[in-house]
Amino acid sequence: MKCRTCGTKAVVNMRQHKLALCKEHYLEWLPLQVERFIKKYKMFSKRDRILIAVSGGKDSLALWDIMYYLGYKADGIYINLGIGSKGDYSDISLQKVKVFSEERNLNLHVFSIHDEFGETIPEISQRTKRGKNRACSICGLTKRHVLNKFARDNQYEVLVTGHNLDDEAATLFGNTLHWAGEFLLRQGPVLVANGGLVRKAKPLCRVYEKEMAAYAVLKNIDYIYDECPFSKGSTSIYYKQQLNLLENNNPGEKLRFYVHFLKAKEDGLFSPLNSVQQSLHDCPECGQPTSSPGCCSFCKMKIH
Repeated sequence: MKCRTCGTKAVVNMRQHKLALCKEHYLEWLPLQVERFIKKYKMFSKRDRILIAVSGGKDSLALWDIMYYLGYKADGIYINLGIGSKGDYSDISLQKVKVFSEERNLNLHVFSIHDEFGETIPEISQRTKRGKNRACSICGLTKRHVLNKFARDNQYEVLVTGHNLDDEAATLFGNTLHWAGEFLLRQGPVLVANGGLVRKAKPLCRVYEKEMAAYAVLKNIDYIYDECPFSKGSTSIYYKQQLNLLENNNPGEKLRFYVHFLKAKEDGLFSPLNSVQQSLHDCPECGQPTSSPGCCSFCKMKIH
C-alpha cells in the first residue's frame, strides 16, 4: 500500500476513508481534520480560554498535542480519581500527563478527589452502593461535577474532552436502543453554555479511535495503555464491540451512523423537544446548576 500523497510506503491504511498515508503525511492530515471539525461545529476559537480534560490515555493526550500544534492555547486538568493502590493506575496515568505537559511547557492543573472530598472514587462507590457497586456511574457523575465547577470558577470559556467517534457512536447506539430522548437531544459536538454549565466541545467526535492510536504511536506520545480496571464488562464497551462488527463488514459505518444523526437533528428531527428547555436551578449545597429537585445528584451522593 502506497501513500496517496507522495507514493512512498504507507504506514496507515484507513479503509473508512479509502485513504492510505505515510507517517509524514498522516501527521499532517489528522490535525487538519481536527481543525476542520473545530471550525465546522464552531467549537471554540484561538481567543477563547480553553480547558482540556486529560486522563493519561491516548485520546486526550493526542488531542492536547494536536491543539498545541494548531496553535490553540489550552490548559489541562487531570482528575486524580484514586483508582488502584499507590503506584498503580491513577498514579501511573498522572505521571504520564505530567511528563507530557512538562515536555511541551503546557499548564496542567491536578485535582485530587481524595484531597477535596476525603474519599477516592472506589471508596465513594463502596459507601454509596450507587450503580450496583460499579464505580463507573460515580466516576462519571463526579468528573462532570468537578470539571464544570473548576472551569466555571477559573473563568474558562470552554471545556474540551477527548471523546472520539467510537465513544460518540457507542453513546448514540445506547441512547437509540433505549430511545432516551433527553440524552439524544443533548448529544453533539458542542454543548452550549447554559445556566451555569460551561460550553463543552469534542473535537475528536468524527475521528476513529484507531486513527488517534496511530497518531499517538507515530508521535511517540507516552500514554497509559491499560484500560481503567472498572471498565471491564461495561455497557459502553459492549456497544463498541457490536458497532465494530458492523464496521468490519462496512468500513465507514460508524461515521455514517453518527454524521447522519447530526444531520437529522439539524433538519429538525427533535424540533418538538427543542422548544422544551430543561429547567435549571442552583444547588443549595454547592451552587452548581442542576435539574434535580433540591440538591444536585453529586451532593445527594455525598450526603447519603
